[in-house]
Amino acid sequence: MAKARRSNDWGFPRWRGYGSSREATTVRLCDRHGCEEPGDCPAPKAPNSPERWMFCQKHAADYNQKWDYFEGLDKAEKEARAKAERSENAGYAEAQHYGWSGSGDGSRSADEMRALEVLDLESDADFTAVKKAWRDKAKTVHPDVKPGDKEAAAEFQKLQLAYEVLKAAEERREWKG
Repeated sequence: MAKARRSNDWGFPRWRGYGSSREATTVRLCDRHGCEEPGDCPAPKAPNSPERWMFCQKHAADYNQKWDYFEGLDKAEKEARAKAERSENAGYAEAQHYGWSGSGDGSRSADEMRALEVLDLESDADFTAVKKAWRDKAKTVHPDVKPGDKEAAAEFQKLQLAYEVLKAAEERREWKG
């Protein structure tokens, strides 16, 4: 008979590596026929039913594709519920300047990215580059430089709006403690 060996974990499970336990883990597969991916996204089998399908992320997205949050409500009820949702979630938007990330890594909004395209800048441009590009472009199409030119005036308004969007975003990012 083999002699019992001493364990290396001494009762502290975190000293073992993750996945190093000898017990078999149960993995539930996706309930879609023929799918071999793990089913980790629950979806209701019927409205108000506690029973759930377990889908992989791809099939859960297919299942929820045509789901309508406002189904069965008239126009006034839809507007009231949408307004309530916006007011409840408004507190999350206030903390944007506490973000850990810098520019160019997914922290810019779609409006900011469009504004950067108007100024012909990369997504990781800092605000000094934005200001310099705006000044250079605005000098060429300013209404004082080209009086009476409708296209130049429209281009200047576009540049001005892009600059205002990026300036507001920079002010939100800066912490004014």
